[in-house]
Amino acid sequence: MSWKAITLAFCIAIGLQAPLSAEDLNGDVERGSGLFRKKCFACHSLDTDRVGPRLRGVVGRTAGSLPAFSYSPALTAFDEVWTRQSLDLWLAGPGKYLPGARMPIALRRDQDRRDVIAYLVNESSKAKTND
Repeated sequence: MSWKAITLAFCIAIGLQAPLSAEDLNGDVERGSGLFRKKCFACHSLDTDRVGPRLRGVVGRTAGSLPAFSYSPALTAFDEVWTRQSLDLWLAGPGKYLPGARMPIALRRDQDRRDVIAYLVNESSKAKTND
């Protein structure tokens, strides 16, 4: 069974939406920047840990791995690398995707998630700070 089939079955079993394919995750970086400032910046910064961890470099980083940030036990034990697909599932419903996660905010609209992910991918490609 393929990774995609396993992920789809898992999502259906726990009531999550199916993950968007890589092709479906192309978003608008500029719009994503604005959404990040509007919906994410209260807790997250790109380069400084706040209520939530810093997010520059999040794409390709193992979840719960920044040593200076105090993650929930659920996220610390998650041991997955953040990809566009996993971020899409996470942002759609953090508590559904990972029970015990402390992030209370979700981005319900597919396009909002695509755009924020595009922004994070763009920022993750830039120089990382203090990982």
